[in-house]
Amino acid sequence: MKTLPIILYPAKSLKVPSKEAALQKISTPEYQALFDAMIYTMRQAQGVGLAAPQIGKNERIIIVEIKSGPQVFINPKITQRSDAAAINEEGCLSLPGIWGLVERAKAVTVEAYNRQGKKVNLKAKGFEAIKFQHEIDHLDGILFIDKATEVMGVSRPKA
Repeated sequence: MKTLPIILYPAKSLKVPSKEAALQKISTPEYQALFDAMIYTMRQAQGVGLAAPQIGKNERIIIVEIKSGPQVFINPKITQRSDAAAINEEGCLSLPGIWGLVERAKAVTVEAYNRQGKKVNLKAKGFEAIKFQHEIDHLDGILFIDKATEVMGVSRPKA
C-alpha cells in the first residue's frame, strides 16, 4: 500500500474547517480505500491519529488509535467534555519536531459514524480523549500550537 503525503505546517489548508463527509459515499470502494490508506499512512508515520485535512482531504474524517486498534470516525462531534482538564505534551504529524503543552478535557464523549456507516457513541478518557480532541480540532482548522501554552522545537528521536 502507498503512504499518502502528509501536509506540513504552515500549509494554509491545515487552517481551513472541513466539510461534512457524505454518508452515502462511505461504503464506496474509493472511500474504503481512503480509510485503509489513512490507517496505513498513520502507522507508517508512527502516529496515533490522523485527520483527513492532513492528507489534503477537506472532509470530516479522522483515524484514531484506540484499544482495539485504529478506527475510522466520520463526521465526529464531541458531545460532552469533563470539567476536569489536564495539561499534556502533544505533537503532530503535520508539525514534525515540534511539541507543546496543551490543556484538554480529561474525558470526552464522541458521536460519529464508523466506516460501515453505523452511528457510534464512545466515551474516551486520558490519552484516548486527547487524541480525539486533537484530531477533531484538525477538522475545525485548529492546530495544537494554536492552543499550546508552551511550544518546543526540539527534534526527538523516534522510538
